[in-house]
Amino acid sequence: MATDPDAVTSGEGPAADAAAPNLPELPNSPGVSYVMPVLNEAPYLQAAIDSIRAQSYPGEREIVLALGPSTDGTDAIAERIAADDDAILVVRNPGTDIPIGLNLAIAATRHPVIVRVDAHSELGEGYTARAIAALRRTGAASLGGVMRATGRPGVQAAVARAYNSRYGLGGGAYHGGEDIQEGPAESAYLGVMRAVAIAAVGGYDETLRRGEDWELNHRLRGAGYLVWLDPALVVRYWPRSSWGALARQFYSTGIWRGELVRRLGGRNPLRFFAPPLLLLSVLLSLVLLPLHATGALRGWWGGALAVVYLGPLLYVGLLAAAVFTGSGRAGPLGDRMRFARALGTMHFSWALGFAVGVVRGARDSVDTSRTES
Repeated sequence: MATDPDAVTSGEGPAADAAAPNLPELPNSPGVSYVMPVLNEAPYLQAAIDSIRAQSYPGEREIVLALGPSTDGTDAIAERIAADDDAILVVRNPGTDIPIGLNLAIAATRHPVIVRVDAHSELGEGYTARAIAALRRTGAASLGGVMRATGRPGVQAAVARAYNSRYGLGGGAYHGGEDIQEGPAESAYLGVMRAVAIAAVGGYDETLRRGEDWELNHRLRGAGYLVWLDPALVVRYWPRSSWGALARQFYSTGIWRGELVRRLGGRNPLRFFAPPLLLLSVLLSLVLLPLHATGALRGWWGGALAVVYLGPLLYVGLLAAAVFTGSGRAGPLGDRMRFARALGTMHFSWALGFAVGVVRGARDSVDTSRTES
């Protein structure tokens, strides 16, 4: 059940539409610019920046923060950190749109390699050095690794468990399965990118508010560039910590995936249609169940319509498998129930958003999960 528009799936993307353009050769230790869009990240910003500072890498480094209009004291934290470190630059992103913030940050950089970092994430040890080595070895324009979600006890831990589960966001390369193979990929989580390639395709699409990583890598591949997956690159990610924020996040993500389907049509992976099909089967089941129960639906056509019940039944089976088999058996029953709730919240919020996005487009939909409690 895949619901993440930025998911990386090794070998799953369509072949590039053009001959691969030549990229200038990287030196052994090129300068690296870390870019980070920031909005209401007071509990996480310091750790994210510390994970960058802790990277063992001999080349020049800079950090550019695209600072949105936070309301939780994030601005003061960012300004304090920047005042103590000449390698940190703050640029203002008056809106909350991530692609605009990323483009503003990239425009202020001066190095040939761009490393996107989420303020809700922490780079693993050796991330930068290994990524640069992979860029040099493969000739890729963009590469990424795997997300390892983590959370504090309670809701956030359950959401992190759902992120990491193969039942949550589709499993596969993006979420750190054990059988991941290094190789060409459809997209890149966050992304370590060549600045010249980003410029060549026009940067992030500022008309999008979600799914910007997937869409950028889609254009990179279409221009003939290589997108690469290296599962040894690990990023620690802190997901949303309340049910409301999780639902709003996935609803918004689904809307923008629906918008990308409107724009790109069949060039979207088929796996993204699984959650909305589940939602449709649940809605149809709610309509048909009382008709079957009262005998209003009879005969062969009533039996044929009963096939819609397979969707909800299979999904209940999926949740049971997630909660009571394998790693799902670990922990108290309450933790497992929260895990199941996290899966359901993610799947159905995303599916509803996707349906809205396909039918009427994203319009001015905004992800409010960072700005509302």
